[in-house]
Amino acid sequence: MDLLTEDDYHVLQEIQAVDLKTSSWLFTPDNIRQLGGAIFGDRRYDTTFIYHNGADSYYASRGFRAKLILK
Repeated sequence: MDLLTEDDYHVLQEIQAVDLKTSSWLFTPDNIRQLGGAIFGDRRYDTTFIYHNGADSYYASRGFRAKLILK
């Protein structure tokens, strides 16, 4: 399983609106992670937003979105 990328998350939001009252951690590139950051997204006002925050941040309503690739 892999965390969704920003592009994956935008595709998911086109298929079905998710994270209308929550947000989800997304795959964060190594250069951002090395600086202590992390990326997350949500959907508000009929628009998909991608944000950043410290990787050590904890929010009870923030989960992870992943994709399963079958081979």
